[in-house]
Amino acid sequence: MNEPRQIVFVIDDDPAMREALDSLLRSVGLEVRCFGSVAEFLGTPRPDIPSCLVLDVRLPGKSGIDFQKELAHSETPLPVIIMTGHGDIAMSVQAMKTGAVDFLPKPFREQDLLDAIAAALDKDRLRRTHSAEIDTLRERLATLSDGERSVVALVVQGRLNKQIAGDLGISEITVKVRRARAMRKMQAGSLAELIKMFGRLES
Repeated sequence: MNEPRQIVFVIDDDPAMREALDSLLRSVGLEVRCFGSVAEFLGTPRPDIPSCLVLDVRLPGKSGIDFQKELAHSETPLPVIIMTGHGDIAMSVQAMKTGAVDFLPKPFREQDLLDAIAAALDKDRLRRTHSAEIDTLRERLATLSDGERSVVALVVQGRLNKQIAGDLGISEITVKVRRARAMRKMQAGSLAELIKMFGRLES
């Protein structure tokens, strides 16, 4: 059986709602996995692929809003779509401030949910792409010697070779050699590209 390319998780304690959402999402070709509580969701391994979570507010044990906050502060935040039959403006504002992709009062239009899921899956794909690129840059950065790091740190600040030589107490030739090695190790084709790489590492 092939691994799915993306998954929509649903947490709702209403079996009829879970069944309806499972049917709707599968009808448009989405892989879906449904859970009756946060504990059940957390107790199930999740594949490392683009995904999002459709989360009800009122749940047994931990509430949907509390769980959304935990996810937002985790190392791998999962895009969340909040749905509720008992929501109000204050709750929707709180959910959106915490990073919810959408807040859908029940009953909602099926197309509104599908649109929110498409946006959430796109958001997770972008996050994963960005994370992979940062990991690659960090791996390249780790190959630089201490001397090369010192030179590059000043290069990206806009210091000239002569100034860097003075700052570090080394010759200008040494600065040029370390700078060229660092550019090669970082796979930077230009100074502008090197500066952009370090900007991304610091963001």
